[in-house]
Amino acid sequence: MMAAASLPPSLLRLLTLALVLAVAAAGKISAPRTPISRDIYHSSDSLLRDIKALVTRHSDKMSMDTVRTSNRGYSAELHVVTFNHMKESVDNGSKVHILLSFGQHGRELITSEVALRLLYILTEKRKIAGVDLSSFEKVLENLVIKIVPMENLNGRKRVEEGELCDRRNGRGVDLNRNWSVDWGKKEKDYDPYEEHPGVAPFSEPEAQIMRELTISFKPHIWVNVHSGMEALFMPYDHKNTTPNGASAHLMRSVLENLNHRHFQDSCLVGSGGGSVGYLAHGTTTDYMYDIAKVPMPFTFEIYGDEKASTDDCFKMFNPVDKTTFDRVINKWCMAFLILFEEGLRNLRDAQIVSQGTLENWVPMGGDIDERNVAQKSTRERRKLEGLDLGMQELRTYFRLFMLSTFLLMFMFCTRISKNRSRDSGNVFDP
Repeated sequence: MMAAASLPPSLLRLLTLALVLAVAAAGKISAPRTPISRDIYHSSDSLLRDIKALVTRHSDKMSMDTVRTSNRGYSAELHVVTFNHMKESVDNGSKVHILLSFGQHGRELITSEVALRLLYILTEKRKIAGVDLSSFEKVLENLVIKIVPMENLNGRKRVEEGELCDRRNGRGVDLNRNWSVDWGKKEKDYDPYEEHPGVAPFSEPEAQIMRELTISFKPHIWVNVHSGMEALFMPYDHKNTTPNGASAHLMRSVLENLNHRHFQDSCLVGSGGGSVGYLAHGTTTDYMYDIAKVPMPFTFEIYGDEKASTDDCFKMFNPVDKTTFDRVINKWCMAFLILFEEGLRNLRDAQIVSQGTLENWVPMGGDIDERNVAQKSTRERRKLEGLDLGMQELRTYFRLFMLSTFLLMFMFCTRISKNRSRDSGNVFDP
């Protein structure tokens, strides 16, 4: 083979130009893709086996249902785990219903790992990151939690077979674009590979199952768990705004408390459409708020590697080393426990659920009792301040009334005096 140094300069320039053109035509040279860390992550089959074994060991407080359906030749199945700390007790309306969905996008493996660890924590693991969870038992008595650990099982299988960037289900539909609120609208940067919404709202079996689960369970809190960044989102996704009114204030209050208490205000908080940088149409969370009327529908983004290449999807959406993996899982499992506390307290304060038996429980970390007392005293102080303000306003109105009465009487007396003087003058007039 002829060495490059022996080539004529003109031919060398032509070869260099040809190489540049070839690279330009290709668009870019693909960076190496990080494979799935199979020594850290469960396969979909092993993860579901572990969950089934966990449910079997704790059948007194857990159950697992498998729901299957099909549409136009495509079938899907979802596994739904129900945690009810006091399984035999009657739900008299005081229990908060929480619905959590993980793995809606196949490439986001870390989300299903959080689901598995959270189930372990709820049943067997009494500590997380050094925090004793025994005081959390009282909270659990007031909750019914349904967890879908892998909403997009068919899409997850595609990722495990090598399609590491695929977020869609088994027939190429983005499940988080297949819901009915603002369905089918496409932005200028619409990518059919990433965001294909299906042929109609709820065309996909996975979305159909989740809708029926929502209708039957009637959750008070919904969380759609994703990865790609770290954020705590509330509606809306399809427009750059949040809802108005008391419900929006309640959602924002819960997220801001969680962000401050657990994340030291490091998470992005707000509407998905206003915070991510693009609008998403036909999303689950917007349906949960607008149609299903869930009081607290959220989307949590739990991890993202901003330095990863856009082609290196596994690394972009999932931790690739054990240390980061454990840190992310512990951090977000604790975040969910705090969400359960915050949600329960706020829903009861807003009288969306009845008070139940949560009177003297000691929250995790021991830092909420003081805030509860402070909140109660703040509410009482605000009531007193309101009464005081009302009394001040009444006194002000009374003073104005007396002053205006005095002025009217003065004007009336002055007018009478002038009339009498004029009449007296007419008597002596020639």
